[in-house]
Amino acid sequence: MVDWMAPLVLIGASLVLVSILTSVLAFRFGAPLLLVFLLIGLVAGEDGLGLAYDDQQGAYLIGSVALAVILFDAGFGTRLRAFRRVAAPAITLATLGVILTTGLVGAAAHSLFGLPWPQAFLLGALISSTDAAAVFFLLRAGGITLRGRVRGTLGVESGSNDPIAIFLTATLVELVAGQAGLAGFTTSLLLGFGLQMGLGIGIGLLGGYLLQRLTSRIELETGLYPVFVLVGALLIFAVTAQFGGSGFIAAYVAGLVAGNRVMPHRGEMRRFQDGMTWLAQILMFLVLGLLATPSQFPDIAIPAVLLAAFLMFVARPVAVGLCLVPFGFSPREIAFISWVGLRGAVSILLAILPFLGGLGNSQLFFNAAFIMVLTSLLVQGWTIKPVARWLGMIVPSRLGPVEKIELELPGTAHHELVVYHVRPGSPVVGGARLPRWARPALVLRNGGSMHFRKAGRLQPDDYVYIFMSPRYASALDHLFAAPAGEDRDGRDAFGHFSIDPGAPVATLVDAYGAKVDTDAAGVSVGDYMQRELRRPEIGDRVPLGPIELIVRERDSDDRISEVGLRVLSDR
Repeated sequence: MVDWMAPLVLIGASLVLVSILTSVLAFRFGAPLLLVFLLIGLVAGEDGLGLAYDDQQGAYLIGSVALAVILFDAGFGTRLRAFRRVAAPAITLATLGVILTTGLVGAAAHSLFGLPWPQAFLLGALISSTDAAAVFFLLRAGGITLRGRVRGTLGVESGSNDPIAIFLTATLVELVAGQAGLAGFTTSLLLGFGLQMGLGIGIGLLGGYLLQRLTSRIELETGLYPVFVLVGALLIFAVTAQFGGSGFIAAYVAGLVAGNRVMPHRGEMRRFQDGMTWLAQILMFLVLGLLATPSQFPDIAIPAVLLAAFLMFVARPVAVGLCLVPFGFSPREIAFISWVGLRGAVSILLAILPFLGGLGNSQLFFNAAFIMVLTSLLVQGWTIKPVARWLGMIVPSRLGPVEKIELELPGTAHHELVVYHVRPGSPVVGGARLPRWARPALVLRNGGSMHFRKAGRLQPDDYVYIFMSPRYASALDHLFAAPAGEDRDGRDAFGHFSIDPGAPVATLVDAYGAKVDTDAAGVSVGDYMQRELRRPEIGDRVPLGPIELIVRERDSDDRISEVGLRVLSDR
């Protein structure tokens, strides 16, 4: 045992450590980090440093557990309000979009590879889902803040389309293996889809509710709460799969339910899950990289790259367009969502299923999927930010930097302690007052502490300790934020000043010579912008000749509640 244990742990820990250290370079150069993890696995593998790994079953097990962890965390971090706002278009993309992509890519694969139709559609199914981890890492690394509806649609689609692709792939593997005829395939597809989705959603809802109730009622050591929740999520995944449902859908739904209910030690859970999600991604990409044999890639490199290009420039845009046009998405939004459909570890993980099903072309499926993922991460991964800027999808942040720490204290179930670091130029430095519901207790200044009432006006670099209800978690951020950055033209991104959205448009005509239709003069500014934009997002602009109106805020009903005005002649 000692002879193999130490080298195995040494190699595994070294690969993970190298992957973590390379993240510094990835953030600095904007490289797709998950591509780096994949390349490390390739370099360490059979054609690189010589680590031979061909355990497809083990790789699929590791990848499936890692994906369950990732999907649970994706659901846990999704706000229910944001989910409801984009649920219809995102779920349409995650279902109909996956099927359309499978069909289009399958037709191209039939031509490029000369595969029989069932096998061609199988290759299309392998590559039909997007990778949420790849997308949102690149958005974070590039400092990209997207329009709310676009970001929400991408998030929900990426989190929910994996189970559909997995189900479609598994069903097609059975068809190709001859375990079901065409009629049996159709019946299996419809019944299996209903069973997997129904059980997945049902057990996920129940499991998420039970997780929240149990964590709220039982007394554990603080460090055990996040472990309990994550193990509970894996239990939900396994139970659902055992009964024939989609464990991946169950994990995502359980995270969505639990994450949107009040849970103790939420901060510790989020930090723990964030670390475990990173570890899951690293392990999944490393193992899949080790499983590949790059020396076999040249044989199919040209058709695989052409198929990847077809997916990026034809299949994905067509599928996204057909799915999103009925929901009123603009051509620019559709173009961006189409381009951000990165492929990742799930596609390579699914490419293991033909091996497990005993199919003859298993190695071709795996190598083709691997090359397509590499191409997607290289081409799309390095161009997300310039494409987002070109299409006008980036929204400047309303707030400047905010530095705070949220602490959950024993015996304070309805309050938490928030520590704000006062930044130069923030409103509180200028004399802005805290709301009455905030309970400031302590100020740290120049190494000493004092009661808030004795501290006087807050100064830069003070630390302010405030007791507040968790439901107001971000309500004070604007008071402690540094001045917001300017846009790329060097101007205030949200206008020179704010105006009342209830004011009539006629006042803008009189004061600035705004250019509007005669029948719009009596309409309020907010209603006029609502009519022009239809689905307004923060940062949207309405030009009116010499001035420009900008959406600053929306209320809970998605109505425009604050409007910024920019005088264009002052540029």
